[in-house]
Amino acid sequence: MPDTPKRYLVTAALPYANGGIHLGHLAGAYLPADTYARYLRLRGRDVLYVCGSDEHGVPITLGARKEGITPKQFVDKYHELMKSSFAEFGISFDIYSRTSNPTHTKTAQDFFTTLYNKNEFIEEESEQYYDEQEKIFLADRYIVGTCPNCGNENAYGDQCERCGTSLSPRDLINPRSALSGATPVLRKTKHWFFPLNRYEPWLREWILKKHKNDWKPNVVGQCGSWIDNGLQPRAMTRDLDWGVPVPLKDAEGKVLYVWFDAPIGYISATKEYFELVESGKLKVESGVNANLVEQRKTQSVQLGKRWEDYWKSDDSALIHFIGKDNIVFHAIIFPSLLKAHGEFVVPTNVPANEFLNLEGDKLSTSRNWAVWLHDYLKEFPGKQDVLRYALTATAPESKDTDFTWKDFQARNNNELVAILGNLVNRAMVLTHKYFDGNIPPAAQRLGDVEQKLFADARDAKKQIEDSIERFRFREALGFAMDIVRSGNKYLTDTEPWKVYKQDKQRTGEILNTCLQLIASIRTAIAPFLPDTSEKIGKLLNMPEPLAWDKIGDDNVLQVGHKLAEATLLFAKIEDDEIQKQLDKLHSTKASQTEAPKAAAPVSPAGGGVPNGSRDGGGPAQSKPAITFDDFTKMELRVGTIEAAEKVKNADKLLQLTVNLGDETRTIVSGIANHYAPEDVVGKQVCVVANLAPRKIKGIESKGMILMAEDADGKLRFITPSEKVASGSSIS
Repeated sequence: MPDTPKRYLVTAALPYANGGIHLGHLAGAYLPADTYARYLRLRGRDVLYVCGSDEHGVPITLGARKEGITPKQFVDKYHELMKSSFAEFGISFDIYSRTSNPTHTKTAQDFFTTLYNKNEFIEEESEQYYDEQEKIFLADRYIVGTCPNCGNENAYGDQCERCGTSLSPRDLINPRSALSGATPVLRKTKHWFFPLNRYEPWLREWILKKHKNDWKPNVVGQCGSWIDNGLQPRAMTRDLDWGVPVPLKDAEGKVLYVWFDAPIGYISATKEYFELVESGKLKVESGVNANLVEQRKTQSVQLGKRWEDYWKSDDSALIHFIGKDNIVFHAIIFPSLLKAHGEFVVPTNVPANEFLNLEGDKLSTSRNWAVWLHDYLKEFPGKQDVLRYALTATAPESKDTDFTWKDFQARNNNELVAILGNLVNRAMVLTHKYFDGNIPPAAQRLGDVEQKLFADARDAKKQIEDSIERFRFREALGFAMDIVRSGNKYLTDTEPWKVYKQDKQRTGEILNTCLQLIASIRTAIAPFLPDTSEKIGKLLNMPEPLAWDKIGDDNVLQVGHKLAEATLLFAKIEDDEIQKQLDKLHSTKASQTEAPKAAAPVSPAGGGVPNGSRDGGGPAQSKPAITFDDFTKMELRVGTIEAAEKVKNADKLLQLTVNLGDETRTIVSGIANHYAPEDVVGKQVCVVANLAPRKIKGIESKGMILMAEDADGKLRFITPSEKVASGSSIS
């Protein structure tokens, strides 16, 4: 951002209160947001980091029914699990709230009422399925039936989870209520729609022009696809008995749509924070800047109104950390609602991450293919920073990445133990051995090597700042570790253990240099490895971290200052610990039996034979069975063909330009005998996005278009049943 804001409101996506937190959640939103908030605090910025449990919506009621408890008991259970996991892991929320509390209910209802009074809603009556036995209108997920595409008898009213087809309840064959099993009937019901289409011009100007260069390409790309495809009014109410009641006289039995309700949770959490500060009931969690709490108390006599400084002042920055599946809600729908209201700031940035995979497979809570944070904390006690390091070093900032237990072990043993831990331990042990743990005198004038060492640390500080402020946390962590590596090299090159025999004074000068640098390292790593930074502070007997702007200073520890006893920062992780985690995962995988049916792919060039004959439409010939693991290795995404042309000297090939949301690719496809270039522009297609690139007729083709062959040998596109955003995942 061009100017430094007066204050920052940092949010992380509200986690849904129907389970625990897994590594994908951490890597996607909570860890980068925490790193950013900690960095801002170290810089002395006014930052408020808010989050809370998202506790409304259909999955909550279904989950509660399945467990035989009330929705309130259900959300209480998972709210406490998530809150305690975050706290133990050290995520430094200023407040972790929930959308079932009274402050949120009033805030969401007031917001809705303001829009209603401004005539921002469209009131429409439509037919919706109704369960006469349960006496309730059925949301899409309450309706099951036979999928018209693959025959799955347990498809939901919004999607078939076997074939991935998007559905509407009326698409289902033999629909039935998920609550009673009875056949539902159609009844008229009224809802309030927000006309997103009215905000298309503003969104186009705000996102695609103003933020084209400072927002991440995946965010701008996905938003551009949604806007270009045409925005439609969206219902902001639902017929449910669990949620925030719609505050209108003629809306009995209706609640606010969860994606209207949930983002307002950021506002209500901010309100609640200042209410708690004012009442003296705020519990300052570990890692939160307690001094800032006291400063906020003294800055205003109307403390309860201070939330407006963060939400209604032009000199405030609102930063949403989310995963890519939440982009449309945080970058299009919620900003449009804020704009319609008229009193709130809109997001300054929406740094969305891609997805984290696990051991080469997509994370899946339904298949329990996940590493749960609460399990990790039990099985790796005291190793919070190891996980923070591994997840930051492999963060899915621009593309999907993979977490593996072997990589986790290697980063601990080869980087944290062998580099960071090694430098600190060697410097501490040698200082105790030769100088009784007292910091020895520095050289009267630093040599060229030492001057460069500290100059490089100052340069690294600037690089860390630049990277973090552009939300490149992997890169920033690398620059911080560069300071550590340079310190290790200096210690190894100077060999103070050898120099001591001939020159005790020079040995002291070397160790002084190392310890001064370690004081800088303590601060440089603090946003990423807060526990380790604290441990280094205790070893240095230095309660407060070095000020951020002092990183690279060569005289921050006084001569004669007493160090604490040397202890190891990290311990090696052994093979048997990793094998235990792999065995646990693979026992889960072994229990998965049925693989979904996939559309038959064609060759990388797009012109090969689909899984069947080409002799006049005979029956498809079966290929050898694949496992579910084979299927999930494919990354299938929806693309939109933006341009097409024939490939020279190749009668069957078309060169396609395909928009995948966050990027545009060239794909060569063998469909020229079936389609002219002008016939395919604008079509949405299914793309195998992680196929290795291949040169065809001198053109690098990056992906494969899925096609189907009919009985006459005609190749036909496999397309979504309705338009979706380019880049949408197919699962």
